[in-house]
Amino acid sequence: MGNTSVVKYGDFSQRYGGERMNSGKESRNLFGSKEHLFIPKSTPKIGVAGKTGAWRIFRPIINYDKCTKCYQCYMVCPDVAISVEKFNEFPKIDYDYCKGCGICASVCPVKAIQMVKEE
Repeated sequence: MGNTSVVKYGDFSQRYGGERMNSGKESRNLFGSKEHLFIPKSTPKIGVAGKTGAWRIFRPIINYDKCTKCYQCYMVCPDVAISVEKFNEFPKIDYDYCKGCGICASVCPVKAIQMVKEE
């Protein structure tokens, strides 16, 4: 077996300019600015079948009174239909490309996203 190097958290934190994680409810900012977290991996485009939102049977609706801006919905959306413009803003759903799979609703820790039948 080859040598495996392990990066300790302290080394990683110092190398990348982050802060130590706390076990309390304080901010867990590991990388300084969080703005880079909201750059989409890709953007939805009109495909051969058109905009994919027309396939939807259920529509996710975000209750912004319950939303804690944890952005888990944004991170798991397979269609990149949920966007966040910048840190500390509410996520927005692009219904032209949302297929209504419900993954966003299932990962929401406070159940702020409800799946509603399309009319």
